[in-house]
Amino acid sequence: MSHLRAAAAIACGLCLLVSSAAWAASIYQCVDASGKRLTADRPIAACTDLVQRELNQDGSLKRVIPPAMTYEQRNAIEARERAERTKRITNDDEARRDHMLALRFPNPAAHNAARESALHNARRAVQLSEDRITTLAAERKPLLEDTEFFAGKPLPAKLKHLLDANEVAMDAQRSLLPIQNEEIGRINANFDAELERLKRVWANPAPGATAVVPVSTAPSVTAAGSARRKTASN
Repeated sequence: MSHLRAAAAIACGLCLLVSSAAWAASIYQCVDASGKRLTADRPIAACTDLVQRELNQDGSLKRVIPPAMTYEQRNAIEARERAERTKRITNDDEARRDHMLALRFPNPAAHNAARESALHNARRAVQLSEDRITTLAAERKPLLEDTEFFAGKPLPAKLKHLLDANEVAMDAQRSLLPIQNEEIGRINANFDAELERLKRVWANPAPGATAVVPVSTAPSVTAAGSARRKTASN
């Protein structure tokens, strides 16, 4: 039993020695604002805003502890991190947008078809307004001819009303035309900008995607030669 107690005592002593050695494993040094060198066995509180040196027991340098950041420095780092996060989010959004565009428009023909579809209604609206203006002008001609019978006299109320109504309708259609033509320009501008983006996407497809190869609409040399031979045989 006495041997067991002795062994336990030795083990406890070793634990204390190891703990003490671990605590005293490093030495901390710094030079304060007055030039005085401070040394301690733990980070020196008075030197938190100064450079500290952590030394091994043999005096060799273990690491250099930089001074604690100021409020302005922390704000600058946080602002830089926020900007980097925003940039990453923006890049991810752009990549997703490019992916969706490539899925929607896998080639120039698909994009051009979408443009023509979007322009169809706008062009139709312009055509309807122009046709309406032509119709109103034709309707106005006999009304103006009727006014010749009342030269120097007040126009009958009905004739005046018809002329006024015709003018109001004509002005309404004329005012619509610039808006409609502006809409055509807006649609084309949007598709032009989209096409420029798509050209980059088609030229640099995402991994696993197939690059777009522009297809010429001109007849091939082989097809043209076959056509000539067929014509000659006929």
